[in-house]
This record gives sequence, C-alpha cells and structure tokens, in this order.
Amino acid sequence: MGCTGGAYVGPERGDFLYDLVARKVGEFRGKAGPYAMLRPIGGGREWQADPERVRPATQDERLSAGVRAVNERASAAYELMRPPVPVPHCPECTELAASRAGARARFDWSAETDANVLLRRHQADVHP
Repeated sequence: MGCTGGAYVGPERGDFLYDLVARKVGEFRGKAGPYAMLRPIGGGREWQADPERVRPATQDERLSAGVRAVNERASAAYELMRPPVPVPHCPECTELAASRAGARARFDWSAETDANVLLRRHQADVHP
C-alpha cells in the first residue's frame, strides 16, 4: 500500500487487494470514479470494487488465488488437447470424425488436427 512520508495514500497499481463483497483477490489497476478497479490474478475481466470494502490481501489469499488461476489455465489447455466428440446423428459431425480417423490411420497429424479444429468450429456453430 502506498505511503508518502508516513502518510497513507491508498493502494498503488499492482497491489493485491481482497474484495470483501466479491470475496476474491484482485490486482489494483487504478480508480474509475469512486471505484477501485481490480483485475483477477492470472488475467481476466476487471471489476469495480467499493474502496471502503477492500483490504490488502493476505499472503495465503494471494497464494490461493494464484494457484486457482494456474489450475484454471491448465484445465482450459487440457480441454483443447482432448479431441472433440461428434454429436450422434449429425451427418457433418460423422463426416469430420471419419476424416479425422482416416488422418490418424495415415499418421497425418496435421490433417487430424485440422479435422479436430473443423469439428470444434462446427459444434460451436451448430451444436452450442
């Protein structure tokens, strides 16, 4: 927390604060009007916090928030590594899965990846 000659001046950019309302740790990014702008540890969308309802985060709170952020990133990366499962009774899913199987049989990893990308795109567009 910022100090100038012993006088408290509030949090400085980069300080870790605990938002008592949201019940989470955020990195102080600055002020927007009457609000403190906090960003989740590990990145993400900022949120507004009442400056009267935040306090410096403890070491345990910071560590816990950091571990949570790392676990969320790892989980998202793992999901992208898993091949998508075709939706039953969808001709386009079936065709893309067959294309992927053919690429695997030929040991064509690039074509297999392409089929996975196309299948994910199709599923996002047609089977949200």
